[in-house]
Amino acid sequence: MVSKASAKEKVKDVTITDADFDRLRHLVDSPRYRGVQSAATADLKEELGRGRIVAPNSVPKAVVTMRSQVKVRDMKLDETETYTLVYPEEADINEDKLSVLAPLGRALLGCHVGQVIEFNAPGGKRKLKIEKILYQPEAAGDFHL
Repeated sequence: MVSKASAKEKVKDVTITDADFDRLRHLVDSPRYRGVQSAATADLKEELGRGRIVAPNSVPKAVVTMRSQVKVRDMKLDETETYTLVYPEEADINEDKLSVLAPLGRALLGCHVGQVIEFNAPGGKRKLKIEKILYQPEAAGDFHL
């Protein structure tokens, strides 16, 4: 999702657990990321501002939370990809661990199964459908992650 929505673009609904919200809020306020990735942190901060905050034990199982493993389908190429949404220091694209500060990571945060997301990637605009959440920490009872 693009950070500044035009009149034609729909602003997505974002559901975020209070634990993820607190940690992500700290991340966007951190000088470590504000300086190097200022545009990404500004976009994430905007996402957090739109977020509906819920307790970890009441987040719907179909919502992408931090450390969720998500299967998405590229609507143009009709190919699937699987990613785990992680904090920047855990990101490793070789292991399909996608930073929440990456354009796709920001777009996935708080979305739900069946939702189609559009965002600007380095290679151009992409449109993906969230097909399945393979793992969500909260659904698995892993509240300590």
